[in-house]
Amino acid sequence: MIARKLEVTYLPYDRTTRVPPGTTLFSAAHWIGLPIDSTCGGRGTCGKCKVRVINGRRDAETADHRQLRPSEIEDGWRLSCQTHIHEDMTCEVPALLRVPKAATMGLGRLVILDPNVRKVYFELAEPSMEDQRSDIARLKDALTAEGHDMIAGVAVLRTLPPVFREAGFRVTAVLAGENLVAVEPGDTTGDCYGVAFDVGTTTLVGTLMNLRTGMAASVLSTLNGQAPFGADVISRISHGMNGPEAIRELQDAVVTTMNSVLDDLYRETGVTPQQTYEAVVVGNVTMLHLLLGVDPTPLSMSPFTPAFMDQLNVEAREVGLHIHPHGYVQTLPALGAYVGADIVAGVLATGVVREDRLRVFVDVGTNGEIVLGSAQRALATAAPAGPAFEGSQIRCGMRATVGAIEGVTISDVIELQIIGGDVPAQGICGSGLVDAVAQLLLAGLLDHSGRLRLREDVPNHPLRDRLIDVDGVRAFLLADGVYLTQKDIRELQFAKGSIAAGIKVLMDILGVGPQDLDQVLLGGSFGSYLNPESAKIIGLVPAVDVDRIIAVGNSAGEGAKIALLSYRERQVAFELPSRIEYVELSGRPDFNDSFIGVLGFPQLAPVR
Repeated sequence: MIARKLEVTYLPYDRTTRVPPGTTLFSAAHWIGLPIDSTCGGRGTCGKCKVRVINGRRDAETADHRQLRPSEIEDGWRLSCQTHIHEDMTCEVPALLRVPKAATMGLGRLVILDPNVRKVYFELAEPSMEDQRSDIARLKDALTAEGHDMIAGVAVLRTLPPVFREAGFRVTAVLAGENLVAVEPGDTTGDCYGVAFDVGTTTLVGTLMNLRTGMAASVLSTLNGQAPFGADVISRISHGMNGPEAIRELQDAVVTTMNSVLDDLYRETGVTPQQTYEAVVVGNVTMLHLLLGVDPTPLSMSPFTPAFMDQLNVEAREVGLHIHPHGYVQTLPALGAYVGADIVAGVLATGVVREDRLRVFVDVGTNGEIVLGSAQRALATAAPAGPAFEGSQIRCGMRATVGAIEGVTISDVIELQIIGGDVPAQGICGSGLVDAVAQLLLAGLLDHSGRLRLREDVPNHPLRDRLIDVDGVRAFLLADGVYLTQKDIRELQFAKGSIAAGIKVLMDILGVGPQDLDQVLLGGSFGSYLNPESAKIIGLVPAVDVDRIIAVGNSAGEGAKIALLSYRERQVAFELPSRIEYVELSGRPDFNDSFIGVLGFPQLAPVR
């Protein structure tokens, strides 16, 4: 159960937000886009994030006594990163001493550039008989003076003696959070990279990011190497049930794919693995289990309990990823067994649940993930849509590759958009399927129950001759050898009905209707190509004005990049499970009722 939210007001900005108990003043401020100065990543070591608590609990923590003067503590000043909210509070925030660097991300969001990976150059005093501190103590003291905490593993300790002495104690420390990743000779602060991965069931996208500028150095996508083991997560889980060796096969397949992408990114940019210190990886719960070699079998059966849903931070060498050998792989948390880190990344990228606008975010695919809400309250669920949107179980269905029909317009003639341009149609992909059904509805060749008309039903329609019979089943001919059958339309109805019913259940819980929605956001690769008007016509999304239906592209990849570039935004992602209520649709009678109610297509006035 989500705990009652507490109200925090920041002066002199007069900005107010409501947060779950236990949130820090630092995190709550960033939640509403109010930057508070910091260089230590909110760990209480730099002392720069101080605020003055005016109303509310203000017991001083150990870090407050270490970083602040007694007179400041007496006057109510506290480190915002150490002050947890347990009652309504008001605080005063001093003006920033510097204008923070920011990067504009793909969805138009301005993100404060403050990566988890930090490089600090030092010219250290060399050892002497008067100063016999160890190498690591010498470095730690210098980092502490700059406001950084540090933990060093044995593998990095082994590199210190030669690097320090060959470089004359002029070195660059590389930190990922508080973990010492490397000590490099000379000033290498100009070269600092990370990689963001969106590991989809079908497609894998990797983006190499310059962590100093916030710019993408290069981006590449490819098919997930697990594809031979099945097209969907259930197939992958089924293969994994064959034992530990099968799970290792699946893990090797996805890691090999990621490393192949990395090799191409390095070759294209001239960046090296040793300059790439961190990877942020998002994907559905099954993909992240398989990436880490964890058995996902329990996900396939009730009560659908995964081994983990929290964010994980593991050494890259433990995964086998080709970045710096002492670098780290960070995942984002999941909201539920079938609402994974990719959706959390999408919510982060779109800002859903951080604004007062009521919005619904839908990732349309085999599993339709839905998040509905605003800063006041937010819900999430997963609706089992099936493979129709991927072109599977459709008679002439295919993936979105060359030769696939991706767009359809029907009037007195048929106009087709085919991937690859002037090439013969070989099949139809998901976006083309949705378009075709929407156009058949508008043309009056399909009734709202989903039943294709017979030729005798539309004797004067110029396209009546395209209403054909295929093996005793009604069909509509789109192109030579490519047609849409009555069974295909039923498959689409079940898929769209499942997602539409999931949206309706969440809307009913919140007590809102389509008229209350400010926006409908379509995420994922499929959502990028889906015609918003067609989605509305078939009833996949609520009946709102088409200009309020927005395709947000690869929002999961954008969210991964944001988490890579800003530890503050990463913390927001970590907090999302405590702010979004997960609704399990299995066994809910209102889901079954809603599904039946939305299975048909909305009533439309036919064109002719």
